[in-house]
Amino acid sequence: MSKYSKEDVMRMVKEQDVQFIRLQFTDIFGTLKNVAITSHQLEKALNNECMFDGSSIEGFVRIEESDMYLRPDPNTFVVFPWRPQQGRVARMICDVYNPDGTPFEGDPRYILKKVLKEAEEMGYTFNVGPECEFFLFQTDDNGDPTTITHDNAGYFDLGPIDLGENARRDMCLMLEDMGFEIEASHHEVARGQHEIDFKYADALTTADNIITFKLVVKVIAQRHGLHATFMPKPIAGINGSGMHSNQSLSKDGENAFYDPNDSLGLSEIAYNYVAGIMKHTKAMAALTNPIVNSYKRLVPGYEAPVYIAWSAKNRSPLIRIPASRGAGTRIEMRNPDPSCNPYLALAVMLASGLDGIKKGLKPPASVEQNIFNMDKATREQYGIDSLPGTLYEAIQELQSDELIKETLGTHVLQRYVEAKLLEWDEYRTKVHQWEIDQYLTKF
Repeated sequence: MSKYSKEDVMRMVKEQDVQFIRLQFTDIFGTLKNVAITSHQLEKALNNECMFDGSSIEGFVRIEESDMYLRPDPNTFVVFPWRPQQGRVARMICDVYNPDGTPFEGDPRYILKKVLKEAEEMGYTFNVGPECEFFLFQTDDNGDPTTITHDNAGYFDLGPIDLGENARRDMCLMLEDMGFEIEASHHEVARGQHEIDFKYADALTTADNIITFKLVVKVIAQRHGLHATFMPKPIAGINGSGMHSNQSLSKDGENAFYDPNDSLGLSEIAYNYVAGIMKHTKAMAALTNPIVNSYKRLVPGYEAPVYIAWSAKNRSPLIRIPASRGAGTRIEMRNPDPSCNPYLALAVMLASGLDGIKKGLKPPASVEQNIFNMDKATREQYGIDSLPGTLYEAIQELQSDELIKETLGTHVLQRYVEAKLLEWDEYRTKVHQWEIDQYLTKF
């Protein structure tokens, strides 16, 4: 359902004295890109006539096929509230198209749209509510980020211990000015770690919102003299940052995961969806946990999920069923982290869940015990498998999963795997400080 028409955008730009519009999109790794135009070029952009060089974007196209077009989504129009109020700056998120008018298969937003269309054809709307965690660090005299935290607070602490409180408040206010409904903000478990939760929405809106959220958090942190990072595990020995993803399907206006007659209040569709997620979660890890550092977070002892199981009662498994029932019935997938490309991550989550529904898959029994306290033999007794331990293992799992490969498409799959194997090889062949400390004097 359209919120704004082209004419609405033209009118708002004029009424609000917007002089610059950023046409935003992401590369296949979720890095935000933009082309800035003046308001005089807006009509041309809204007529889908804005061209850019795709060969310069990571994972897009070769130089001999570089011309690509940006098609702004008018529904994503918003004015940046932190920019000057005279000659204001706004943005629209764009879809990427080929010169022949077809969608570009390497556009992450298009990949999510394809899976959403499949869900729609099955009668479902996919809703997602993310929980985005991040760290705030001090900067040095040159303004460069350090890993020195700005506080020593803990979970739900507040000022004066929580020195990030003012920054979080400004982030929330800016986000609300941009149309977000902020549900909660608080200090997280680790020192310097924070979380701001915004209301769930349909998956495309949520993916757009995650991209916008990360931009706003970084901008406002900088205004407070801090550096915000969504790196999953910036400091060893403390909790890392996740992006727990609360998911539900609705059909004919009703929550398709809810069944009041079930002992857990879950429908057959919900059980099928959970089974699909569990079946493909190893291959999904290459998208939901996409960098070398992601796997420093996914280790026992820091509340991050490591084991492939589900529960309606405890938080140690990969998938948790929160207590709310009725319209609030949902599943929470706990391993994704905020370094992921949200368009690709949500696409593979939904594709996996739909696969479970189409095939009528059944999940194993719910695990009520704390898996972190189980030994290996007990986990094997319950049939509890583990997530990949490294990025390399995750890429191997991705390459052996036909559903996830098909969801990404040949273009993105080839370029994504190639880039991630290079990333792993660069990490693998570097000599790290731990090795120097451990071996230099010993041998």
